[in-house]
Amino acid sequence: MEPGRNLLPERNGQPGRVGLLLSGGLDSSILLGYLLGQGYHVRPIYVRCGLVWESAELAAVWRILRAFEQPRLEPLVVLDFPVADIYGSHWSITGENIPGEDSPPEAVFLPGRNACLLLKAGVWCLLHGISALALGILGTNPFADARPEFLTKIEEILESSMGQPVRILTPFVQMDKKSVMNLGKGLPLELSFSCIAPKGGLHCGCCNKCAERREAFALAALPDPTAYAPSPTSEVLP
Repeated sequence: MEPGRNLLPERNGQPGRVGLLLSGGLDSSILLGYLLGQGYHVRPIYVRCGLVWESAELAAVWRILRAFEQPRLEPLVVLDFPVADIYGSHWSITGENIPGEDSPPEAVFLPGRNACLLLKAGVWCLLHGISALALGILGTNPFADARPEFLTKIEEILESSMGQPVRILTPFVQMDKKSVMNLGKGLPLELSFSCIAPKGGLHCGCCNKCAERREAFALAALPDPTAYAPSPTSEVLP
């Protein structure tokens, strides 16, 4: 585990509070279960950016929170960070030419994504007495905004602007998808949501993220409980 990005040490014999960027996907849902299982008080945070899949994603977040309900799970915080004015005609805004199931992982890169999420959520946490913010970055993440040096810079920016430090925690940073899925066995993963081209609130079954989801269940030798839309979308590239 990368030094400084593992879970916080106990204080007065008890785990403390941690903010969690909860997207409703597999990794962040498993991280929620993991943090609660370790005894942490968790404040889930969802940052709404105006992307085409967010209504279905946020519905999944609420389902997951109801399933995980317990005294140490604090109420959901929903923040807004609209990006349509900077993304313009990007596929994540228009829903057109969404990367298909055969596209590489790099095809779903969202410019500045983690900067937007971490800065907005980090400021909220510091204003509300939370000094740690967790997210479900895996060791296989190919993007520059998931690297340790980037996360360190975000911490530095937040501390210099707010006058107090926040730690960005990545407990899964040395794990691959199979390992994380194995950690999530027994959790209600059927409630999670991973699709970038949802149809009627269901996974489309033919986008890049749906393919990744199918592979995740296969890697862990788990049956895929996902409800996929009955017909493919014509808006997804082959």
